[in-house]
Amino acid sequence: MNPETGKYIIAAGICIVVAGIIIYFFHDKLHWIGRLPGDIRVEKENFRFYFPITTMIIFSLVISGILWLIRRL
Repeated sequence: MNPETGKYIIAAGICIVVAGIIIYFFHDKLHWIGRLPGDIRVEKENFRFYFPITTMIIFSLVISGILWLIRRL
Protein backbone atom coordinates (compact mmCIF):
# COMPACT_ATOMS: atom_id res chain seq x y z
CA MET A 1 0.00 0.00 0.00
CA ASN A 2 1.03 3.53 -0.71
CA PRO A 3 1.38 5.99 2.24
CA GLU A 4 -0.87 8.39 0.32
CA THR A 5 -3.72 5.89 0.67
CA GLY A 6 -3.69 6.33 4.44
CA LYS A 7 -3.97 10.10 4.07
CA TYR A 8 -7.00 9.71 1.79
CA ILE A 9 -8.67 7.32 4.24
CA ILE A 10 -8.08 9.75 7.12
CA ALA A 11 -9.45 12.65 5.02
CA ALA A 12 -12.53 10.60 4.11
CA GLY A 13 -13.09 9.76 7.78
CA ILE A 14 -12.84 13.40 8.78
CA CYS A 15 -15.34 14.35 6.06
CA ILE A 16 -17.78 11.69 7.29
CA VAL A 17 -17.45 12.92 10.89
CA VAL A 18 -18.02 16.54 9.81
CA ALA A 19 -21.06 15.51 7.75
CA GLY A 20 -22.43 13.62 10.76
CA ILE A 21 -21.96 16.61 13.04
CA ILE A 22 -23.69 18.91 10.54
CA ILE A 23 -26.62 16.53 10.19
CA TYR A 24 -26.89 16.01 13.95
CA PHE A 25 -26.93 19.69 14.88
CA PHE A 26 -28.65 21.20 11.82
CA HIS A 27 -31.16 18.51 10.79
CA ASP A 28 -34.08 20.90 11.23
CA LYS A 29 -32.48 23.42 8.83
CA LEU A 30 -31.78 20.82 6.11
CA HIS A 31 -35.38 19.96 5.22
CA TRP A 32 -34.89 21.34 1.68
CA ILE A 33 -32.54 18.49 0.75
CA GLY A 34 -34.41 16.20 -1.64
CA ARG A 35 -37.11 18.79 -2.27
CA LEU A 36 -35.41 21.01 -4.84
CA PRO A 37 -36.92 21.70 -8.26
CA GLY A 38 -35.85 18.81 -10.48
CA ASP A 39 -35.97 16.20 -7.72
CA ILE A 40 -38.40 13.39 -8.47
CA ARG A 41 -40.83 12.49 -5.70
CA VAL A 42 -43.67 10.02 -6.13
CA GLU A 43 -45.85 9.48 -3.08
CA LYS A 44 -48.84 7.19 -3.16
CA GLU A 45 -50.86 5.45 -0.50
CA ASN A 46 -48.46 2.55 0.17
CA PHE A 47 -45.50 3.63 -1.95
CA ARG A 48 -42.85 6.35 -1.80
CA PHE A 49 -40.11 6.93 -4.35
CA TYR A 50 -37.45 9.65 -4.10
CA PHE A 51 -34.88 10.38 -6.78
CA PRO A 52 -33.14 13.67 -5.89
CA ILE A 53 -31.43 14.46 -9.21
CA THR A 54 -30.88 18.17 -8.57
CA THR A 55 -29.68 17.58 -5.02
CA MET A 56 -27.16 14.96 -6.21
CA ILE A 57 -25.82 17.34 -8.89
CA ILE A 58 -25.37 20.14 -6.35
CA PHE A 59 -23.64 17.82 -3.86
CA SER A 60 -21.39 16.52 -6.64
CA LEU A 61 -20.37 20.05 -7.62
CA VAL A 62 -19.68 21.03 -4.01
CA ILE A 63 -17.63 17.89 -3.30
CA SER A 64 -15.71 18.29 -6.58
CA GLY A 65 -14.92 21.90 -5.66
CA ILE A 66 -13.71 20.91 -2.21
CA LEU A 67 -11.51 18.14 -3.61
CA TRP A 68 -10.11 20.54 -6.23
CA LEU A 69 -9.20 22.99 -3.46
CA ILE A 70 -7.58 20.26 -1.38
CA ARG A 71 -5.47 19.13 -4.33
CA ARG A 72 -4.35 22.70 -5.00
CA LEU A 73 -3.10 23.04 -1.43
